[in-house]
Amino acid sequence: MTIPFVHRNPTKKEFERFRLILSTYQDGSGQQAAEDGQTLPGWRDFERSVALAFGGVSQESKFIFDVLIPDPKRQDVYFGVSCKMRRTLNDTKRTGRVTLELSNSSGAFWEQLRQLGINQQNYKDKPFAVAQALLAQEYEWHESVGLEEDGNVDLLKSFYLALSWSAKGEYQLFKFALDLPDPARLSWDFPKVESNGEEKHGRRLRGKDSYGTLFEWYGESGGQLKYYPLVENALWKSEIFTLEPLPKNWKEKHGILMKAKDYFPRQWKKFE
Repeated sequence: MTIPFVHRNPTKKEFERFRLILSTYQDGSGQQAAEDGQTLPGWRDFERSVALAFGGVSQESKFIFDVLIPDPKRQDVYFGVSCKMRRTLNDTKRTGRVTLELSNSSGAFWEQLRQLGINQQNYKDKPFAVAQALLAQEYEWHESVGLEEDGNVDLLKSFYLALSWSAKGEYQLFKFALDLPDPARLSWDFPKVESNGEEKHGRRLRGKDSYGTLFEWYGESGGQLKYYPLVENALWKSEIFTLEPLPKNWKEKHGILMKAKDYFPRQWKKFE
């Protein structure tokens, strides 16, 4: 019986399989535009590559987890993988932190705050209460699909998988625990900004650990909740890698047109 990735670090063969699958999205099928008809993998391509490489199922939906990996010992039980992809590898090299955008569900976050009597007029006066509510919402989303709530996801073995990359074409994969830090152990504020010659509290909620910024929330400009865990706290990380170059004749033998011809040979002949 194959031990799933969630119970251990990926082997060299598994990781190389992931890298090669991710590399295929350079052939015009990737979400990110590149030069000479090529493309680069985007966030959806990353999710699909994780599913294919590690024996999971890409959800392709608004489900809490992006990939579910079946538990080989328990029927209809899965391990959840929350995939995060950002072009922030240069920031990671500089700061030692990985960027994960946990959510941009502005409406859900504000509804959680409204239930506590917090609104856009008073939220800057209550940074810690806001932080507690935001992280509680993240916790509730995960719990809603967990085994204890009659869901099918074993949260104890679920995790974040972050792919950081740079414009130079470098990539690095990080695995982080699903449990988020206790907000009570952090320092929370709305950093002051200067406006019309006077200092006011800005609209960015900041949560700091002893080394720097660990969380940010932009409640009035997109609603993104961002998490910056230290690289040293990763459960596992890959070496920095690059995509495998496509063969020189990729357009003739491996491009999208050739895929269509290969998939649908009988129908394709009508157009030749």
